[in-house]
Amino acid sequence: MNSIETKDVHLHYGDFHALKGITMAMKKNQVTAFIGPSGCGKSTYLRCFNRMNDLIDNVKITGEILIDEVDIYAKNIRVDDLRKHVGMVFQKPNPFPKSIFENVAYGLRVDGISDKAFIEERVERSLRHAALWDEVKDKLKKSAFELSGGQQQRLCIARTLAIEPSVVLMDEPASALDPISTAKIEELIHELKKDYTIVIVTHNMQQAGRVSDSTAFFYLGELIEYGKTKTIFTSPKDERTQNYITGRFG
Repeated sequence: MNSIETKDVHLHYGDFHALKGITMAMKKNQVTAFIGPSGCGKSTYLRCFNRMNDLIDNVKITGEILIDEVDIYAKNIRVDDLRKHVGMVFQKPNPFPKSIFENVAYGLRVDGISDKAFIEERVERSLRHAALWDEVKDKLKKSAFELSGGQQQRLCIARTLAIEPSVVLMDEPASALDPISTAKIEELIHELKKDYTIVIVTHNMQQAGRVSDSTAFFYLGELIEYGKTKTIFTSPKDERTQNYITGRFG
């Protein structure tokens, strides 16, 4: 079953045509990676799925974007509800200036949940899911800023998971991290796809090869090629994909 499907999506920033007729479907409980040179539309396309581009002036989007078969740009869609359903992890860890516990509990409190036992259980479960519980269980009241960069990024993942989304978007989630932290994030992505559909933007080709089931190559706002990761990396059909993967440009 497809979790995300887009049909002929065009996006303009003013006069700039940033996405040119993107049609693709991403399967449930799989990791889809977007690769391509800087400025090719990967992150712009990713941000269509939780309507983050709505926050930018002068953006025009046409085409259809369906998540779990619901048109997310339909008039009756409440964007706040959509963003609970579609979580986002950014390039740089962005914990709130609160305790570790309150970072994870934040979304639940915003939702109006006040049951202490429920919040405690959900915080623990989310931290376990983000492979962070054993490292922080004795310092939940400490500031999130006391954690290392890699731990902060896993905390942001736990915060995203606490509100139980069905889709998790990751925009270069390991690009600011050291190799050991990066490996932990990659292991985590493998675990999380059992329960979530994951879409990841990455500049790191090896990372795309390691973590994803399917890979989409973007170039100058177009989707050039999309398929199983192994196929894209070993026998791409388009010469531009081949040139990018072998480092001839990008």
